[in-house]
Amino acid sequence: MPIRAVVTGRVQGVGFRWFVRQEARRLGVAGWVRNLEDGRVELLANGPPVAVERLLEHVRVGPTSSRVDDVAREAVEDVERLPFPFTVLK
Repeated sequence: MPIRAVVTGRVQGVGFRWFVRQEARRLGVAGWVRNLEDGRVELLANGPPVAVERLLEHVRVGPTSSRVDDVAREAVEDVERLPFPFTVLK
């Protein structure tokens, strides 16, 4: 089942989206990541449950230049096919 997550903290301007993209591709997860106007980062991911959970573990840590304060996640049911490989949206 696809997962939507919104990440709060110092997660913009620190390579966070590219970090998520790299980890998702390494794990074989489909989806996307993007910046939100309020300084948070949003991602939508789908793949084997173990791979998605592993991705979220990496997201909770983030790259060394970031600071993750919170990862709010929810299951999403009605989504169109997600891009594969995982991509960064502008």
